Amino acid sequence: MSVKLVKMKEFLLINLGVLLMALGIYFFKFPNKFTTGGVSGISVLLGGIFPDLKPGQFVLIANMLLLVVGFLFFGRKFGIKTTYASIAFSAEIWLLEVLFPMDAPFTRQPLLELAFAVLLPAVGSAILFNNEASSGGTDVIAMILKKYTSLDIGKALLLSDSIITVSSIFVFGMEVGLFSIAGLLAKAFLVDSVIESININKFFTIITTRPDEICEFINKDLKRGATIHDAMGAFTHLPKTVIITVVNRPQAVRLQRFIRSVDPDAFILITNTSEIIGKGFRGVSL
Repeated sequence: MSVKLVKMKEFLLINLGVLLMALGIYFFKFPNKFTTGGVSGISVLLGGIFPDLKPGQFVLIANMLLLVVGFLFFGRKFGIKTTYASIAFSAEIWLLEVLFPMDAPFTRQPLLELAFAVLLPAVGSAILFNNEASSGGTDVIAMILKKYTSLDIGKALLLSDSIITVSSIFVFGMEVGLFSIAGLLAKAFLVDSVIESININKFFTIITTRPDEICEFINKDLKRGATIHDAMGAFTHLPKTVIITVVNRPQAVRLQRFIRSVDPDAFILITNTSEIIGKGFRGVSL
């Protein structure tokens, strides 16, 4: 795939992630007063305290201020992708607020609405993180803390999100607060799960007596690499070859079928893996 196509795919995915986040937060989080942390959670709280302040307005103002802070602390090193995603996210929230005013939730099923309020932003965030971007907001504060302190950023963000979420009990009541706490817990697990699902690949360990045909198929048809080494069966004491390779899910189906066609007696171990660093997969971050 050419560099231009890779950049275009990345650009489209970042926009998709931003859109999913904006839709989930505006249509499901704001009307139900769910506060699951971050700038959007703070905006919901302030909207409850100051009814004249629309949550979308606060998100726009807060994200722009945090972007300025980010550039002051990091200069040109501050991520272009995060800058773009943050501006696009804030603009989309504001635009939705203008085009589709929401005076009440879509349904009278808060649990159903909570599912979408958590699921859509979680998938959107996972897509952004997977493309080395974020929607800004409190992530900027985390980056600053990481640079100047030894504080565990993950725990610090979870703590701040928890404080914001629990505060909703005092502003909106116990029912909304409990729904918000449930949403925060779900979000904490969902983002990592979605990222792993996006990056999932299949790790093959193949024990065979027909290594040449299999390696040729991997190299020429699947355009993947492989590593081989000699082995011997512990029971039969016959020579074997072990082939190790990693392919994506569609390629895994093709490879499994081919192996069975050329060596029905081959022993195949297939495991899932989502963290692969090397040529053809993810580069090494320096």
